[in-house]
Amino acid sequence: MIPGSPQTTALILATLETKAEEVDYLIDRLREHGVVAITVDVSLKCRGTTLGGVAKAAAMTQAAENALAAVTAAMDQGVNAVVGLGGGTGAETIIKVLRAMPITFPKVLVTTLPFDPRYALADNSITLVPTLADLCGLNATLREVLENAAAMTAGLCRTRRRANACVHAPSIGMSAMGVTDGAIDPLVERLREAGEEVTVFHANGFGGAAFSRFARRGAFHTIIDVTPHELTRMHIAGAHVAMPDRYTAAPAVPRIMLPGALNFIGLGQKALVPQRYLARPHYEHSGYFTHVQVTSDEMDAVAQHLAAALNACTGERTLIVPMGGFSKHDCPGGAIESPALREVFLDRIRAQLSADVRLTVLDAHLFDAAVTAEILASLKGYATA
Repeated sequence: MIPGSPQTTALILATLETKAEEVDYLIDRLREHGVVAITVDVSLKCRGTTLGGVAKAAAMTQAAENALAAVTAAMDQGVNAVVGLGGGTGAETIIKVLRAMPITFPKVLVTTLPFDPRYALADNSITLVPTLADLCGLNATLREVLENAAAMTAGLCRTRRRANACVHAPSIGMSAMGVTDGAIDPLVERLREAGEEVTVFHANGFGGAAFSRFARRGAFHTIIDVTPHELTRMHIAGAHVAMPDRYTAAPAVPRIMLPGALNFIGLGQKALVPQRYLARPHYEHSGYFTHVQVTSDEMDAVAQHLAAALNACTGERTLIVPMGGFSKHDCPGGAIESPALREVFLDRIRAQLSADVRLTVLDAHLFDAAVTAEILASLKGYATA
């Protein structure tokens, strides 16, 4: 049995060969909060040998598999939280373990993380604590970071949670972005008034990975994919994490699709966007993101991919196309308004969509009340079918 009560036990994953001093300090701080800590070593155990790329990757995978077995056993015995502590290699090994754990189980990663964390953390709930300074011996900065991590972990250990809530409480899964909120907000409000639970994911190239994972785990009884914008990232340009089943996960689940935000590519800060994109209609969504209008060929391509995904699913499917505009700035006077692009989308959809997918075309903008009403009517039709 794990020592200490299930309410006050944490598991620490770390490369003990190189981070023993930092781990000991974290254990002491957890003890001050009344939390008993158990350690699991994820060191590569290469005995001083410098491993080449393939050998190192294999050693990291083996260390992660060994650690996951220990973590699974600890969870069965009542551990309340897992905290990882590592630099570049250590953190990458630990992330393999954390991502294999249940989606919402409390997980904390304390690391220098010298790479973009979005790709690794997109489909799981992992609290990231950057160390700022490298993990090369204790100093004032690291002590304060570890003290904060200990306090966070202790709080997680004492929180009562419902196990597997995302599996046992199915909801309506929905995709959204800031540029489609005019459609999302009233729809969520109407659904909640009807007693439905709605789980919304940010379709920014990373949130879709979580959307897919939740769908595979049975978290949704219906999918309303208002914002399939990630098609533009996956098939044209823009950062995104791998999510091959973003539009086909849980294929038998009834779904309603709209072309929200398919009219632009989400790129980074304007100063960093290549000039070939800035020659197109575009606007700065924020200081970090620039939205660039797609071309006719690109719109045709994403329409093909969307139709193929809908055709591949087996449940009830409806595609609603609001010909008045696909996003906030695709409207009269908008920075990237283009009725012609909407026609390209519709032409391709009509040519490729299977007959068993219901197609509804509305002379309305995505944000119009008529679109919300049509979505709700489609849902009602599914319920009475």
